[in-house]
Order: sequence, then C-alpha cells, then structure tokens
Amino acid sequence: MSGDLLALTATQAVRLIHDGKLRPEALMDACLDRIASREPEVLAFTHLDPQQARAAAVSARPGPLLGIPIGIKDVLDTADMPSQYGSPVWAGWQPKADSAPVAWARHAGAVIIGKTVTTEFATRKPGATTNPFHPAHTPGGSSSGSAAGVAAGFFPLAYGTQTGGSVIRPAAFCGIVGYKPTYGMISRIGMKLMSDSLDTIGTMARTVADCALLAAAVSGRDLGSPDTRPDAAPRIGICRGPTWAAAAPETQALLSRVTQALSRTGATLTDRELPATFSALIDAHPLIMNAESARALGWELTHHRDQVSDDLRGRLEWALSQPESALEHAYATFAATQHAFPAAIDGLDILVTPSAPGEAPKGLETTGDPAFNFIWTSLHVPCVTVPAGTGPNGLPLGIQIVGRPGDDRAVLAWARWVEAAIA
Repeated sequence: MSGDLLALTATQAVRLIHDGKLRPEALMDACLDRIASREPEVLAFTHLDPQQARAAAVSARPGPLLGIPIGIKDVLDTADMPSQYGSPVWAGWQPKADSAPVAWARHAGAVIIGKTVTTEFATRKPGATTNPFHPAHTPGGSSSGSAAGVAAGFFPLAYGTQTGGSVIRPAAFCGIVGYKPTYGMISRIGMKLMSDSLDTIGTMARTVADCALLAAAVSGRDLGSPDTRPDAAPRIGICRGPTWAAAAPETQALLSRVTQALSRTGATLTDRELPATFSALIDAHPLIMNAESARALGWELTHHRDQVSDDLRGRLEWALSQPESALEHAYATFAATQHAFPAAIDGLDILVTPSAPGEAPKGLETTGDPAFNFIWTSLHVPCVTVPAGTGPNGLPLGIQIVGRPGDDRAVLAWARWVEAAIA
C-alpha cells in the first residue's frame, strides 16, 4: 500500500486528501517507511524526526498543499528544526523563525518532513548524500539532499536553491524535474544568502505540474496548469551555448536525439546561439558569485576562519583580491546581457539546451560542473529540467527549457510539452 501512495504525484495526492480519500498521516507514513529503508544509503537528511513529522501531518493546515510532505534544503531557516547551512560553524543552530519559503509552505498546508543536505553554504564542500541510482556517483549539488530525496521517494516536493546550477543540475543527475524560477519570484527572506545577485529559490518534484504547484502556492503567482496542452506547437531554439565544449558524448547525442523527437511533433525548430558578447558571463559569474559570497560570510571569515573549508576560503580570498574595476566590469556584463537576452530569443517561445555536461560523475568529492547552468542563472531567466533518458552508465540525463524573465507560466507549460514529446 505504501508503494502505491509513493507513486502518487503531489498534485494527485492533494486531490485525494481534499476529497477525503487519503489522510495526510498515511502519506507521511509511506514516506517515512521509504526513508527507513533507503536513507542509510542515500543520506539525504541533515535533520529528520519521524515523530515530529507525523504530528505535523496530523495537524496540517487546509490549503493548496494540504498534507504534502516537503524536504527543506538546509540553507532555509526553520523555527522547529536546526539550520546548519552545511557548515560546522553553524552546527546545532536553531533559528527562532521560519524563512519565508518555509512559512508560506506551511501556510499552504505542506508538512515539513525534515532538512536536506546542502554543500557548504550552498557553494563548495559536498555533504554525504549519494545518487539514488548509484551510490558511487554524486547526486549533484548544492541541493543534493533535496534532489536525491525526491528521486528516492522520501518526499514528493522539495526546495532547492541555485547560484550557479544547484537546482537544475542535481535534478538532472537524479532523474527528476527541477524548476529555477525567474530571479526573485520566491522570497529569499530567512535564507542563508550568499550571492545577492544570483541566489534563486527553486522547486523539485517528479513532475512539472508539481514544481509549479509548490512555486505558485508560496509565491502567490498564477502559474497555470502545465498539464494542459497548448493549442499550438512551440517555436524552439536549439541552443548549445558558449560552454558546448564541456558536453560529454552522451549529452551531444542527447541534444541530437531531442531535436529529432521535437521535429516529429510539429515544433518549429531553429538553431539559436547566444551572441558572442554573452561569453563574457564565463568570467563575470564566478567573480560576482565569490565576491558577494565573501562579503556575505564576513562574520564566519572573521570569527571562524579555520572552520571554512580550504577550497571555499581560497575562492573567497581570490575574489576579495580582485580590483574594483574587475567587479564593476562583471556587474556591467550582467546588466548588458540581461538587457539583451529578450532580443537574443526574438521570434522563439523557448530555448532547449543541455541541463548538465553528462551523467552524474563518479565520486562524492564534487557535485559536477555548472557549465550549462550559470549563464541562465546570471540572466535571471526561468529554467526547467525534465528527465530525458539515461546515459552510458544507466544514470539519468536531463534536458533544459529556458524562457524570458517573468514568463514562468509559459516556460512551465512548454517544459511539460517538451517532456511529453521526448518521452
């Protein structure tokens, strides 16, 4: 019976709960049974209290997410669970208030099942989480526990955050849907903020509709019903992007295969590359990300420098050593490319591009390369990754759908269209 409940999407489960055909505590028990079975290998949680989770399910508020368990990335504060940000500096820290995304999820009826593993401050040093498809491979990051937990059936919904590629890449590596909204759509109040110009809260689930359900409930935006098929096929630009050299053979073959599948469905396809000026983001993104992160971690670097990992500390010190003119140039690059992006996709509904260089790499020392993510994060545009088969080692691959800033409803609908076309 628990397996049947875990097969439900969040959208289906909400409908059954509202109709009185499913109790939230039964859904929670099914999730906790799965966790008991697989968590010793997957290691998705930094905090899990089954008794607390069951009690929360019994007392869930009415709302659009009534009774649905959700995993919370441990850079988002929770009033009743520790928030440790993936760093020993904050071990055991207990905030007094929920972050805005957590507060609004509870307000909408969601049940916080636990806190999920993040890399150190959602930037560098990976946690212990493994890929549910193969424990020797990374689940991606920095939203490691959220992606792996959804994929393993621990919870139907989860929050991730993205500064480079931390929603899209782990979702692709774990074979689920990841949605990075337009920058700022979901409030970041109460998040351990690192890069003010980049940090974006996103959602993870097994379906596009479920990602939209959570994002709409906590942002107050009308994101429509992605499962409703548009009246006409989209105009799609196939975009390899300025980092195409990073694409592994399986990703090169994937994009070719996806292009062929989309062409059979009536979509209008064109090759569309970003103007050469967008390549400047390759240097601008890491400078802004690390410079802003260094300023954000002023207290940690001043009082607990020895507890910041060598890798992260080195990157922050590099950024702080750069001349002011370099940072000003990077910010100017952000502004110019963000302004130019709508014209760069004129005449198209969406771009389709890789979600990651390839399958999840072997080993847990790295979370993978954000080569196919950081440009879109820098541009503040909405992105969705959908599952797109497997690679040579049987690990998931994803394909990414990108649209104009603020056009999230259409991007979600087209993402569902693409997912169905390539299935």
